[in-house]
Amino acid sequence: MPILDAIRAAFALLLSGDAALWTIVWISLKTSVVGLLLAAPVAIVLGYAIASFRFGGRRLVIWLVQASLSMPTVLIGLLLYLMLSRQGPMGGLQWLFSQSGIIAGQCLIALPVLLAYTLAAVQAADPRYAETAITLGAGRWRVMATVLFEARFGVMAAVISGFGRVISEVGCALMVGGNIAGETRTITTAIALETSKGEFAQGIALGIVLIVVALAMNGALMLAQGDAHAARGRL
Repeated sequence: MPILDAIRAAFALLLSGDAALWTIVWISLKTSVVGLLLAAPVAIVLGYAIASFRFGGRRLVIWLVQASLSMPTVLIGLLLYLMLSRQGPMGGLQWLFSQSGIIAGQCLIALPVLLAYTLAAVQAADPRYAETAITLGAGRWRVMATVLFEARFGVMAAVISGFGRVISEVGCALMVGGNIAGETRTITTAIALETSKGEFAQGIALGIVLIVVALAMNGALMLAQGDAHAARGRL
């Protein structure tokens, strides 16, 4: 199929409300958002704790957090596959080749991104916020809430970057989900499948959706950064 014909067919699929295509988009958004929501509270609290408290081996922990950002998603998929297989320690959950398995993978993929960005944001925050809160008698949770609020733009960047990472990954979703039509087929796994079959129209249509989502996420990040600069300018 000539490239221009494939592009026209892709827009036709998008505008016609093709059920198969939008089911794929829905599965991708659902698994990515749920995985992110599960990972975010744990990662944000851990990121704050690592940045705020001094303990033995802290430098090693920070190094491991930074190193985890470069871990290939296909390796996470392999480890999760082994854990969820029938012979694996979590085989009884029967999450392999299901949306639950994909969500678990997305959660593990998002965790290091959220953790590293939150750690950096809290480290960059003015320590006087925490000191003032402690002086005023705030407890640990109140101090954490105060610091995270002041570092909220960095935390927002963490969440947005984490979402971009999970929705665009293919290795883990393919290995753990199995690319089952109508159940575990995501945008990226569908693009890989359609391209391998030489059917480019749906692949291009899904690529357009992925680009729109990426642009929207980056636009939200730019707005957050702009608000942060404006807030600093008013101080």
